[in-house]
Amino acid sequence: MNPLVSVSWLADRLNDSQIVVLDATLPPVGVTPPVDTRGRYLERHIPGAVFFDIDELSDHSTSLPHMLPTEEEFSRKMGELGIGNEMTIAVYEQAGVFSAPRAWWMLRTFGVDKVHVLDGGLDAWTAAGLPVESGTAKRAEVKFTARLDRSVVKSFEQVQKMIAAHAQILDARSAGRFAGTAPEPRPGISSGHMPGATSVPFTELTETGRMKDADGLRELFAAKKVNLDQPITTTCGSGVTAAVIALGLEIAGAKQVNLYDGSWAEYASRPEAVIEKD
Repeated sequence: MNPLVSVSWLADRLNDSQIVVLDATLPPVGVTPPVDTRGRYLERHIPGAVFFDIDELSDHSTSLPHMLPTEEEFSRKMGELGIGNEMTIAVYEQAGVFSAPRAWWMLRTFGVDKVHVLDGGLDAWTAAGLPVESGTAKRAEVKFTARLDRSVVKSFEQVQKMIAAHAQILDARSAGRFAGTAPEPRPGISSGHMPGATSVPFTELTETGRMKDADGLRELFAAKKVNLDQPITTTCGSGVTAAVIALGLEIAGAKQVNLYDGSWAEYASRPEAVIEKD
């Protein structure tokens, strides 16, 4: 099943009470002053869309960014947003492809089956002449029961074993950060990469503000010598753009995709981690 849906698909279903639309836009990294994505949501969003704040919905008991919360906490917050397990969810972002795949991955990992990413996001919606609204959309609170699929969330210890076994690890950070020639945006963390990892900057999976099609993605992964029939683990700086690769792999037909939730923010902070530079 292609996880992407078109604006026409969503427009036809917008009044369905079992359809939930989520704006999951995170501020881009390294932009000063920071982009107020919640403020932009309040100014303009798809009618009925709820703001899905990835930062707020992360684990705040750790210093690592964007880590998955507990099942109990995610259940509570999804229920408060009016999201039920059996509802169909369409996630979008305000421009480009950056954080909506992380929301898609979080929901999938916590047991939601019917979750999609809106192809082209808000830009495609408005380009099609479809309506927007302002203010805060409020849905009635419902019950949500999170069921975390732990098999697709990888830890530092598991990644260490993957490195030793020469497993496929795809890194979504920029080529400069991967090579160690550009600095990391988080202070005190060295750039570079895990031994044996493959550089797949997440921007290479997109064109004109949307994901490449299945053929284009398969061509990209083939050029990187990625075997879609074997397990693949994705990583990035903080677990956000690793989900862009996870989404691209799903579209391309990969068999088994995992994500290293701690990503480089955790890996590079561990004294026993081996960091290579090109």
